Amino acid sequence: MSKQVLVLNASYEPLSLVSVRRAIVLLLRDKAEMVEATQQMLRSTTQAVPIPLVIRLVKYVRLPHRRVPPTRTAIMLRDAYTCQYCGGIPGRAQLTVDHVLPRSRGGAHDWTNLATACKRCNQKKGSNTPEEAHMALLNKPFEPTYVALVLLSNPVAAAHWETMMGTNEETHYTPQAGALISN
Repeated sequence: MSKQVLVLNASYEPLSLVSVRRAIVLLLRDKAEMVEATQQMLRSTTQAVPIPLVIRLVKYVRLPHRRVPPTRTAIMLRDAYTCQYCGGIPGRAQLTVDHVLPRSRGGAHDWTNLATACKRCNQKKGSNTPEEAHMALLNKPFEPTYVALVLLSNPVAAAHWETMMGTNEETHYTPQAGALISN
């Protein structure tokens, strides 16, 4: 059973991930409708409700542009837990967040200056720029949208959303592009 439920706006735009309990409350209060559910049921003495996977809000919720702070988890999620210098996937414990332009040289702590690096590459680069260390970034750092991070944080929810949007099997979500890309 998935512990998180994808919540869609009335326009089918992904909004967030909520617990199964919160999703059931929204459904029972007629604030949302079931889009997709598991075959498992939650039973009470008076009714049985399928466990939701995806729900859609009945009324459109207008949200301001949400900026996501560049946290360690968000940076690694954006970069798919891959070292942006060597392309290695050593595991979360062996990854660090690197300032492309070091802070000691005036580099900012923002999305466009932060990249995931393995400990080996981060140590090799030190307080140099990638050019000085003769290391190239595989992908240019960028600020992802809130929706992109919601979908990246739960691949199951992303797959359900892609299915509902009618994307074919040749379309997939890429963290580097931050959007659905067709091959």
